[in-house]
Amino acid sequence: MLLAEERRLLCEYGRRASETGLVIGTSGNLSVRAGELVAVTPSGIALDRLEPESCPIVDVEGRLVEGESQPSSETPMHLAVYTATGAGAVAHTHSTFATVVATTMTELPPIHYNALLLGGTVRVADYATYGTPELAANVREALKDRQAALLANHGGVTVGGDLDAAFEATRLLEWLCEVYVRARSVGRPRVLTEEQLSAVVLRAFNPPTFPRRED
Repeated sequence: MLLAEERRLLCEYGRRASETGLVIGTSGNLSVRAGELVAVTPSGIALDRLEPESCPIVDVEGRLVEGESQPSSETPMHLAVYTATGAGAVAHTHSTFATVVATTMTELPPIHYNALLLGGTVRVADYATYGTPELAANVREALKDRQAALLANHGGVTVGGDLDAAFEATRLLEWLCEVYVRARSVGRPRVLTEEQLSAVVLRAFNPPTFPRRED
């Protein structure tokens, strides 16, 4: 079986995505790239019910290489992301707060410095019907220099060097969206300035040192 480990990881992270509420039913999809091949979750099967053999393998041109199940309808979006980035994995979810923000905003502003882990302000890709080349192109544009994007009236997508990194980026995206939505219910959220964000970057590259106590 081709890409046996990648298929196993799709099942593992599919269950985690379902258990943490990042997907519901058959919504959402995951993929992992290995060279010129991509293991992707299948169409019409809930992510918490996947088996390795049910995850099809396609090449980077979108041709089915191995598997009886049809690839996710969002496979064109995944392949477009791989073509445009050096990502090793892609996660697409319909998580609640990400979808709320994607339905109401044109971007998710950096109200917390952890937004820098996703590249800063998260753009909302223009709406297009799911599974279409138009949506794939819109997402590719929104992901420029970013690890995450939101899809208007749809959900979110994240990338990473491997599936764990893409999944953690998805968790962070959902947390940032939830913080924003909950903050809006209290008042007008404060957005961090470029100066404040630059200070965070400087701090990250120049962490403080603590003198060792001499007993």
